[in-house]
Amino acid sequence: MTTGDNAAQLTTLEALSAWLAAAFESGDAAALVDAFAQAARAEGTAHLAAAAGLPQAELRHAFATGEMSMATTLAIMKVIDLHTPGATH
Repeated sequence: MTTGDNAAQLTTLEALSAWLAAAFESGDAAALVDAFAQAARAEGTAHLAAAAGLPQAELRHAFATGEMSMATTLAIMKVIDLHTPGATH
């Protein structure tokens, strides 16, 4: 996982999924908060919201604030697992 602002590069569901998967796997809370903040601005979030069956505005808000319900977290984790290269399912 690279640091810096990567939101402009996270344009596809696959790119955003890989980015978030790396943040989850890092086990670093600060990296996850940063990844969520970038996801809130990323174009790929529209694709993630659609795949997870969540309203886009709700998901962007959850990413921006870092406040996600367990249902939202599980929905995005399921999509991330399905769309991350090398994920086992």
